[in-house]
Amino acid sequence: MNELLYVIPANSNKEDILKSLQEHPEIQFVSLVGIDMAGNDTDEKIPVGIFLKDIDEFYAGTAVQTDGSSVVLTGIATLNNAKVDMPIDPSVNWFVDYNMENFDETMEKPVGTLRIPSFLIHEGKRVDSRAVLADTLVYVRKELLALFKKHPQVAGIGSVNGNDITDIQFTSATELEFWVKTPLEEAAIEEMSASQVLSEQYWERTHGIVRTALEQCLTVLDRYGFKVEMGHKEVGGLKAQIDESGQMTHVCEQLEIDWRFADALQAADNELFVRTIVKEVFRTIGLEVNFKAKPMIGLAGNGEHTHIGMAAVTKDGKLHNLFTADDQKKDFMSAVGYGALMGLLKNYEVINPFVSATNDSLNRLKPGFEAPVCVVTSLGHTPEIPSRNRTILAGLIRDLGNPYATRFELRACNPYTNTYLVLAAIYSACLDGIEACVTHTTAECLAELSKEAGETGFYLERDRAYRSEDDVFEDYTEEERNRIFSAPPATVWENMQNFENHPDKLAVLTAGGALRGQIIDAFRSGALLRWKTELIARIIPEMRNIVRNAKEIKSDYVTDLDSYNWNKINNLRSYLAKDSIDEKSLFTLLIHALNDGDYATASGLQVEMNDKVEELKAHYDSYVKNMI
Repeated sequence: MNELLYVIPANSNKEDILKSLQEHPEIQFVSLVGIDMAGNDTDEKIPVGIFLKDIDEFYAGTAVQTDGSSVVLTGIATLNNAKVDMPIDPSVNWFVDYNMENFDETMEKPVGTLRIPSFLIHEGKRVDSRAVLADTLVYVRKELLALFKKHPQVAGIGSVNGNDITDIQFTSATELEFWVKTPLEEAAIEEMSASQVLSEQYWERTHGIVRTALEQCLTVLDRYGFKVEMGHKEVGGLKAQIDESGQMTHVCEQLEIDWRFADALQAADNELFVRTIVKEVFRTIGLEVNFKAKPMIGLAGNGEHTHIGMAAVTKDGKLHNLFTADDQKKDFMSAVGYGALMGLLKNYEVINPFVSATNDSLNRLKPGFEAPVCVVTSLGHTPEIPSRNRTILAGLIRDLGNPYATRFELRACNPYTNTYLVLAAIYSACLDGIEACVTHTTAECLAELSKEAGETGFYLERDRAYRSEDDVFEDYTEEERNRIFSAPPATVWENMQNFENHPDKLAVLTAGGALRGQIIDAFRSGALLRWKTELIARIIPEMRNIVRNAKEIKSDYVTDLDSYNWNKINNLRSYLAKDSIDEKSLFTLLIHALNDGDYATASGLQVEMNDKVEELKAHYDSYVKNMI
């Protein structure tokens, strides 16, 4: 397969592109990839001959239009005004997606589709997630260059003169976690939970078809130039079984794949394509892949830690990590690094809606599964010893031997987080914090980030703390966490309300014009519509099945404990699902609240429903285990 074309590099000229496609007739289609507000990508099949003939129109955005009302551009593209133009983006890599199940027999090669990242334009304005990130980076770059000209000497990076800075580079990388299982088989939750507690799976040797699929993934991804750094077992899973024919059955394992960082926009594109490759490789070998944040309640979820970096290019062509202090044994970071991290933390209430926009994403963010629940960071006890506190939201990653390695790791994202919008929000928030810190010493910045709740500072909020070197889950009670670091949102509605509850922070995100009100409203409306629809059409029916399956067990030997447990179970079943003329069940009340648009009430009822169903499951488990 080495003779296949895998990538057309960023900024290739049209002549080279045409030549490459003509030399590779196995590439028979092109697909323009636009990203809506939910992070969904378009995928159409356009014969490559049309692209070769009309390439100028593809660049101009006049060759292809799409129905914007059929994707998540809520309130922007409507049924009576749906046309969206799709100009292609030549500034990033274009990947070729090969269909290994469709071989062209004459060429003895798989049929390929050239996937071309594109923008979505409605009424003359770019309205897609890719454009939001691209335009945000242009704005933040311009503001930072002006800021460094105004303040050429910034604490912690005296080696860099702001007057010599000619460009700013924004780098990012994501880590993909996913569950892989044999199709149509149910997971043994209790057994896998025990395996997780016993730490039997993390970095365990992969076996059989899982090993084969993982190795094939790494090989294929390297052909695309992703520079894969690692593939390994994660904490979840159990040992598979082997049937009579020697085939592995009951496969259910959690894996992770990491690859090299890239420019922020390219990094978001890379993540999208890596997911596609991983899913296809595992599917062709007979395994299902699940990228959901919490595919199985009670087990480890799938995170996608997102790394954020920032560097300056100076007149001499050298690259300088703006977060790294000149003396790493004296300072944790430069003032720019402190400001960027504090900007992320202070404004996280309006970043979080982009990070966690679904019921699934919030299911993952629970104590006890190494997923963050508090807006807090860790730096390390001293600059000489980098922190690896895994209980915090945003970690500082440093390597004393490599000044280019300093970056932040946001641990709350999941594989279906819209990385384009998250990065746009993060870099906007970073700019806000940097502007506050460039006139302060690194000692003052450290004191600000390390202040206790109740202390007044020059930037961060008075009533909250933002740094902890302790185990956030074990060393604080829930009440202490909520008081010191603020309470996390319990539902999608609560998370989306942060846009309204924090107008000053929202103004930080909208200042550049890319994350404008129209985009925020479209994202929020789409997220709430999906929240409502999923509750009514999927979650409540699933909960009803749990209630129905909690049936009384007939036995000749019933103890008083059995009777007591069944009474509690039956009362919960009735409260959750049984209507009468005068009283409606919790399920019915929740559906009515959602259909009436009373989302505040619905949000509270959803929290109560989740608690009651978990209580029911626990009682029924005890009840079943006591029956002979």
